[in-house]
Amino acid sequence: MSKPAAPLKGRAARLARLMPSTGPSTAARTPFVLLVVLLLGGGLITLLLLNSALNEGSFRLSELKRDTTELTDEQQALQRDVDSRSQPDALEKRARELGMVPGGNPAFLNPDGTVRGKPTEATAPPPSPSPSPTPSPSASPDADAPAAGPSASGTSAGPSGSPSPSVSVPQPDPAAENSPPPTSPGR
Repeated sequence: MSKPAAPLKGRAARLARLMPSTGPSTAARTPFVLLVVLLLGGGLITLLLLNSALNEGSFRLSELKRDTTELTDEQQALQRDVDSRSQPDALEKRARELGMVPGGNPAFLNPDGTVRGKPTEATAPPPSPSPSPTPSPSASPDADAPAAGPSASGTSAGPSGSPSPSVSVPQPDPAAENSPPPTSPGR
């Protein structure tokens, strides 16, 4: 069989004393394993924080885009309103509502102080007849009054003895037809 191992001499003996012969040491690997685990954990946490910051920025960007869209819509609605009110016929209508009248013939002063033209006073033109007739108090019945049958106050009866019908049909307001529809800013 085999002989027992001879004791080591010289350099081999010194090396054998430096290296333990009991097996691999786990004490030397522990700091390296902890270092690798800490680096991986720190990297994952950093990646998570970076991803959260990017998502927060993305949400903020979408919110700002939505606000920009709403403000642009509101600005366009206000611009349409300004444009409709600055049209010449709308300006004339509003001026007449305020009691303004068109000016007469203008007169000009020459540099030498003489007057060119004949100045005239601005006078209001006669009011144009309104397209919707104004109902007279006797022609329009009260909305709360009974529609048929003689009333206790003694309404006038027609030739057949029945009360005379006086029903007024509501007319559409021509001013409402010509005015632009109201705009709701923003939505």
